[in-house]
Amino acid sequence: MTDHALEPQAEPTWYLTEEEGHHDHGAAGPTILGFWIYLMSDALIFASLFAMFGVVASAYAGGPVPREIFDLKLVALNTGLLLASSITFGEAMPHMEAGRVGPVRFWLALTGLLGAGFVGIELYEFAHLIAENAGPDRSAFLSAFFTLVGTHGAHVTIGLVWIVTMLIQLGQHGLNAATRRRLICLSMFWHFLDIIWIGVFTFVYLYGVIR
Repeated sequence: MTDHALEPQAEPTWYLTEEEGHHDHGAAGPTILGFWIYLMSDALIFASLFAMFGVVASAYAGGPVPREIFDLKLVALNTGLLLASSITFGEAMPHMEAGRVGPVRFWLALTGLLGAGFVGIELYEFAHLIAENAGPDRSAFLSAFFTLVGTHGAHVTIGLVWIVTMLIQLGQHGLNAATRRRLICLSMFWHFLDIIWIGVFTFVYLYGVIR
């Protein structure tokens, strides 16, 4: 038997020994729980913004009303982009469980592109409204609209930065315990933003136009 045959084979970077697995389980539990608590606190923030919008939704101050300024086709396209990004992120997770770094990075990058498209359309909408004298200073309704939608957009932007960071970390470290844990938290965050946006689309845009 040669010395080469006696050398231990290198294990994949995503593989955890029993001892490492127990250590990671102990670290992941508090991390996931803490992130759930963060999401619940963030949900309270959005609930407050929705409540504020509901109170002033009819305070137009002689300015434009929703049906005059909202382009539902554009908003529907934006909604489709964000929902599609949720699907692509979901495609990445089984590959993460199987330890396949390449497919995870592919689906994560595609998710980032869809999210970037969403933010780009939202910035276009804001710029168009301001150019049409329908900025946040025009009425209480528009002030609440820009605050609610802008806060969601800021969260998506943070998610995009997080995605880029994870792509870099996956390239450097692979699917180790830390990157897996961060991907799980990022997945929770991204799907949370999709749920919030469904509420925005329904309550702010759709209901605003048809009422």
